[in-house]
Amino acid sequence: MHISISIINNFGDKPMGTVTFIQDETELDLLLVNESLLVVDFTASWCGPCKLVAPLMDQLADEYGDQIKVFKLDLDSNKPVAKRFSIRSIPAVLFFKDGELTETLIGVKPYEDFSSVVAGLL
Repeated sequence: MHISISIINNFGDKPMGTVTFIQDETELDLLLVNESLLVVDFTASWCGPCKLVAPLMDQLADEYGDQIKVFKLDLDSNKPVAKRFSIRSIPAVLFFKDGELTETLIGVKPYEDFSSVVAGLL
């Protein structure tokens, strides 16, 4: 017997890709300590442009999955984190190396913009 399970995310009815959600600031802090290269996509369910960036984050995770970790963070559930990193507009994708913020891309960008930042951090 074969059982298929589909995980539904909080932002629609599509199954989640390879990118998962950070639940809170504590989890983010643990990731910043434990992961050498981290990409965090600040998003919200009501953000139309964020839906355009989401598949690009999945693609980034698929392409660089063995070298980086890519996560999403719901802005509405994590306002203190948004304030901590001065996020005033979304989508906002933050790149961290060894726990330090190295780059922030705001708005919808072509995939090459995201991948070139990652390539520069490797």
